[in-house]
Amino acid sequence: MVKTTLTVDGMMCPMCESHVNDAVRGAMTVKKVTSSHKKGVTEIISPDAPDEQTLRAAIEATGYRVLSYTTVPYEKHGLFGRK
Repeated sequence: MVKTTLTVDGMMCPMCESHVNDAVRGAMTVKKVTSSHKKGVTEIISPDAPDEQTLRAAIEATGYRVLSYTTVPYEKHGLFGRK
């Protein structure tokens, strides 16, 4: 699993978050995707690292702009995610 964090410009409200989330879900297989218009951030948890250009194109086609892209390994934590 990997966690991809995007800085997205142009999100102004919860509906904008929904548009970005839908664009991400349409472009790739995700386990979880969340966006925050207040922070200007979208976080994606997925089985494999997404193709950056495909992801950027999908989000930018909806009218938002991806400013940064980072991917790091993700390990679930919590009660049932313990080692």
